[in-house]
Amino acid sequence: MGSEKVEWHQGLGEWLQDLWRRLFKLEENQLSDSASQQPTGLFGTNLWIVWKKFCRMFATFRKKVAKLQQILPKMEKRTFIFNKVVMKKTCVLAYSGGLDTSVILGWLMDQGYDVHAVYVDLGQPCEDRQAILDKAQKIGAASTRLVDVQDEMCRDFAFPILQFQAKYEGLYLLGTSIARPIISKVCLQVAREVGATAYAHGATGKGNDQCRFQLAAEALNPDIEIIAPWRNEKFRKAFPGRTQLIKYCDKKNIPVKASIQKPYSSDENCLHISHEAGILEKLDVCGIDSIEFGMCVTPQLAPDQMEQVVVTFKSGVPVAVNSRKKNAIGIIKELNKIGGRNGVGLIDMVENRFVGMKSRGVYEAPGMTILYAAHRYVEQLTLDRDLTHLRDRLAPEVAEMVYYGFWYHAKMDALLAFIKEAQKPVSGEVVLNLYKGNITVQSRASENSLYDEGIATMEGGGAYNQDDAGGFLRIQGLPSRVQGKIRPRKF
Repeated sequence: MGSEKVEWHQGLGEWLQDLWRRLFKLEENQLSDSASQQPTGLFGTNLWIVWKKFCRMFATFRKKVAKLQQILPKMEKRTFIFNKVVMKKTCVLAYSGGLDTSVILGWLMDQGYDVHAVYVDLGQPCEDRQAILDKAQKIGAASTRLVDVQDEMCRDFAFPILQFQAKYEGLYLLGTSIARPIISKVCLQVAREVGATAYAHGATGKGNDQCRFQLAAEALNPDIEIIAPWRNEKFRKAFPGRTQLIKYCDKKNIPVKASIQKPYSSDENCLHISHEAGILEKLDVCGIDSIEFGMCVTPQLAPDQMEQVVVTFKSGVPVAVNSRKKNAIGIIKELNKIGGRNGVGLIDMVENRFVGMKSRGVYEAPGMTILYAAHRYVEQLTLDRDLTHLRDRLAPEVAEMVYYGFWYHAKMDALLAFIKEAQKPVSGEVVLNLYKGNITVQSRASENSLYDEGIATMEGGGAYNQDDAGGFLRIQGLPSRVQGKIRPRKF
């Protein structure tokens, strides 16, 4: 324990012995067997009995304290100081194995945390999972674990957003955004298991992910402490740029993908891969030519022959590819292969972040791009006009909520209930043609189709009586005719 540590129980014993002398007027040489002597002071037998019991209890207590003092110094990361066992702080870290979270793992340990590294398996297509866990262990994580939620993310998170046809600012398919709520959920489940009171992530103070991680976590557990090192001034001073991060990893022998020569960042899951930062911050740099893509080839390198793919839906949910039934992650993986080899799903856009700035991202999402197109074609057959238009008006709202991080939110709960009901008739099959990044429709069919060729035909006859259109237009045009008389328009 060290010579400077106070043996507090000895001090307490001396104080009690002094109190004993004062109360019962015992001499120093009588104290050794005072528990067996009858007092001669002012107090009687009852207090004497209590004192004897106390002496026995205190002797037992001192023995246990002495034993603890022998045992506790041998226990890792615990120190016996006075009458307290001081435990190190404990947190869970959403660990990707990349540059930022590898450095953060080491930094949190330097700050006195036991860190439980949680790799949430979202089907990242280009990552060696065992190597990532080994890396976290080598750095010194208290524990490492992989939690596979691939199918859950596709089924319960991505597919409802697909059903809304939600695209942020008309282009972005929300592949990164929709992954953050489930990462937070898994990390909080682990935190509950290991008794951690803090949740750490590697999102920067400039980006959207900090919002998504924190808003989701605090909605699930309002008492959780959020650790965001990039919002910590001390951390930023130690690591002002990616160069310093890489040097830290070199010092610790931590292998990372990024390099000083090519420092753009990538985030991967089964839905898409996003690329940003570094050379991509320069708008005169062609993103498509600068990225080592993980899912796609560029359209120029795609085959010169068109490829067909058949996608089947049931109540708005994709259930089969090329007539082979698959679970949610199976659908995504198959379409990623098919779309990727045909150069489908590459996006280079400048978007408006939740925190207010504009940023550039290069995305590859071949499977989801095919699903969005196929789903829209089946909807065109099966949803009526007013419901479709209502859904389309809600789609930007849903995209914003997912992009900003409001997945666990009362409004989102209501919207998800709406889309589940609205999608019930959206069942059918669509055949798509893929060619050098392009998607066209070959054919579509549904047993719930509202399309009636007899009504739609421009040929004579059919079930539609053109005479009815006159009355319809008179009713529709009534407000305009009234306004035209009161407030004539110049023409």
